[in-house]
Amino acid sequence: MSESLTTPGFTRRASIVVGLVAAVVLGLLFVGSALQVLLLVLAGVLLAVFFRGLGGWLGRHTPLSEGWGTLLALLGVLALLAGIGWFLAPRISGQAQQLSEQLPQSAARVQQQLQQYSWGRDLLHQIPDQEALKDRIINHKSSWLRNTMGVVSSTFGVLANLYLVLFIGAFMMAEPAPYRQGVVLLVPKRHRARAREVLEQLRSTLFRWLLGKLFSMLVVAILTALGLWALGMPLVLTLALFAGLLSFIPNFGPLLGLVPALLLALTQGPDMALYVVALYAVVQLVESNLLTPLVQRRMVELPPALVIISQVIMGVFTGGLGLLLATPLVAMLLVLVKMLYIHDVLDDPEPEQAMNKK
Repeated sequence: MSESLTTPGFTRRASIVVGLVAAVVLGLLFVGSALQVLLLVLAGVLLAVFFRGLGGWLGRHTPLSEGWGTLLALLGVLALLAGIGWFLAPRISGQAQQLSEQLPQSAARVQQQLQQYSWGRDLLHQIPDQEALKDRIINHKSSWLRNTMGVVSSTFGVLANLYLVLFIGAFMMAEPAPYRQGVVLLVPKRHRARAREVLEQLRSTLFRWLLGKLFSMLVVAILTALGLWALGMPLVLTLALFAGLLSFIPNFGPLLGLVPALLLALTQGPDMALYVVALYAVVQLVESNLLTPLVQRRMVELPPALVIISQVIMGVFTGGLGLLLATPLVAMLLVLVKMLYIHDVLDDPEPEQAMNKK
């Protein structure tokens, strides 16, 4: 005979199930929040590692100390960015304005082309038309207001996160020794020398990865600009800059960088759209098959499948920030696994020796 829904046994088991589900949900929320904070700290650490690395290089090749070299590197990078902005900002700003005006025209052209096919009409039926959007805005002004406040809140959150990253990076950049020593003091005395070696290897790996990534982004931007200019595309600087910046995100960044260029190309006809897709595919092939192996051989080697898996996992828990910083996180984990587990636990020095030869 089936158990009644009101019996104490059923109630107790239902309460246990609900409690377990609630605990899992709260645990996932906690993990997501903790990862968000850790990624912000990692972003600040990357900022400090980059400028301290440049300062260390200047300290080894000039009479300057590492601290003064770091300050000189920071001022040099800021001056370079200011100079580039002074020369290119007006043109890029104007092109960005044109792009924002032309993309809706391109979207309308795509809509007209989709109307010619049955599958395209089915797809368009799933998208509310402009009249439906107007009715929704008129009939749900409070919802519109809430969405607007949500955008303002998101913008404030981004600025707060950026401030936190700059704050952490500035303090670690100015005086990294107390933070490094604080981590070492958490380790038992007999392992502190090894902890210093691991921290130094982590610093070196992150710095080399950043240099390789910046070089790759620069090449992608230049190749994209040259290709778009050769095709006669408008707004070359803006599209190339967008493609170069998004190439910081492996695997997913090039696809995102293609979207505005493809929509703009559609305004000039399907042939131009095909040429643009082919151009971005060639640039991606060059980046993946030439630049990335070159950078990995000289900088740091990362398994592509592991990078994609980490991006998916981090993206699920932390969104765009996880996609952005999944790769350096993988690089750090590989160093820890090689040095602390493969070498120290398994007593196999080969992986670390191979890593030190690079």
